[in-house]
Amino acid sequence: QPQPAMIEITVNDRLGKKVRIKCNPSDTIGDLKKLIAAQTGTRWDKIVLKKWYTIFKDHISLEDYEIHDGMNLELYYQ
Repeated sequence: QPQPAMIEITVNDRLGKKVRIKCNPSDTIGDLKKLIAAQTGTRWDKIVLKKWYTIFKDHISLEDYEIHDGMNLELYYQ
């Protein structure tokens, strides 16, 4: 079965840092945090991803959260 197309997500930390991440819809939030960590030099377990008031949980996939190509997520550090 063919791999679904990769998507690109933008994360924005409110301090002017904006990072574009290429990932798969089947990736989990935890996987996405590791990709962000690799680009920002932050530890992945210090990253919190939010959209509005939803805090995304590490074990759930992007597609289950209906995160799609071109979406913006809020990046916080704990």
